[in-house]
Amino acid sequence: MKAKKQLGIWMDHANAHLIELTGESKENKTILAQDGEQDEALNPRDETLIQNKEQNELSSFFNRISDVIVHYDEVLLFGPTSAKTELANILKSDHHFDEIKIEVKPADKMTENQQQAFVKEHFNIMG
Repeated sequence: MKAKKQLGIWMDHANAHLIELTGESKENKTILAQDGEQDEALNPRDETLIQNKEQNELSSFFNRISDVIVHYDEVLLFGPTSAKTELANILKSDHHFDEIKIEVKPADKMTENQQQAFVKEHFNIMG
């Protein structure tokens, strides 16, 4: 039987720490949300324009994470903000992710070691 590809993602609205569990190795990557460098050009009173820009940046951030998730069998989304739930809802509505087991768990801010331990414990891998 082929080993399942498992991925843990600690995330908030600013970044996502990807923790891949593959046998003995643990591979970590980070995806950062784009910061709006062009904000000075926007009229600060135009709330709609600012909100649309923020929504587009968040959508791009979620799309980049989704491009990674599609290659896994099981994914754990965890972190302190609502970002994990927002992403999970987007993935549930996309049929490309129907065969991927996606779970969401609340978690506080964590060190990299705590994140790895949380993911290993979730997937019951002792190493």
